[in-house]
Amino acid sequence: MSILQFTAPPLPHYIAGGLSTFHVGKKHLNRRNIGVFDLLVVTQGCLYIGEEDRQYEVSAGHALILRPDRHHYPTEGCRTVTESFWLHFNAGGKWGSSEHAVDVPQVDYTAHNELTVQTFTMQIPQYVRLQQPASVYENLKQLTELELESHNNWARWKHQLIFQQILELLNASLDLPTVLPGANVADQAAAYLRTRYKEEIKAQMLGEVLNFHPVYIARCMQKEFGCSPFEYLMRYRLEQAKLLLLQTDLPVARIAENVGFHQPSYFSSSFVKYESLTPRDYRRRFRIMK
Repeated sequence: MSILQFTAPPLPHYIAGGLSTFHVGKKHLNRRNIGVFDLLVVTQGCLYIGEEDRQYEVSAGHALILRPDRHHYPTEGCRTVTESFWLHFNAGGKWGSSEHAVDVPQVDYTAHNELTVQTFTMQIPQYVRLQQPASVYENLKQLTELELESHNNWARWKHQLIFQQILELLNASLDLPTVLPGANVADQAAAYLRTRYKEEIKAQMLGEVLNFHPVYIARCMQKEFGCSPFEYLMRYRLEQAKLLLLQTDLPVARIAENVGFHQPSYFSSSFVKYESLTPRDYRRRFRIMK
């Protein structure tokens, strides 16, 4: 299965949509490099479509996303009357697929504001059987009905909100533990580190909790988050420390202890390494004093 991966922010954004009816013998369009993603959701009948060397039979209750950079074409005409919603959207940011994953760090540590901008990866199946087809149909129907109002700002904003709900439903149709076991392991490890970040955590302990070899866990996290478990933990501890520096009057040594550092000097040196500021300088620069 091909998994489309979108790095956000910025979020993928809606362009246009509608509902098409194909009578017996009619075919989908033959197009190449159209420059936008084309989401097809069939509610009745079946569409027969190819993209490069792959061919799909998109029957009722299924969704297919045609890529903006490839040739897609009909493989045969419809055998019965077929209805399909279509939706065009663009990625906004960087994107790739499970075959050609985009190597983008999960967190932007070059930002010079109060808190760093944390990015995340949205996993959307390119072809999938919908787990909640009725909900997807209803959202697509709302989008189509709003097209007549698309000259209004409120309608365009509403389009984007509904579109995000559709992406969530597509993601929910993806069985991540089965299709992407490595991503699931990385998510489990990240969740454990976030909930236990105040404690002393070793690789062996993480392996025992998740029931995977520490080397495999590290490999999964490197692929999904661009860092090792130790570095992920370090970054998360520093993010929590930054919040305490801005929101409390606690001494730096106390903050270090609260976020899992047993030696204040190590906390300060780590903070400088990642933020290019000492904890005290960070507090002076970004905190609004009462």
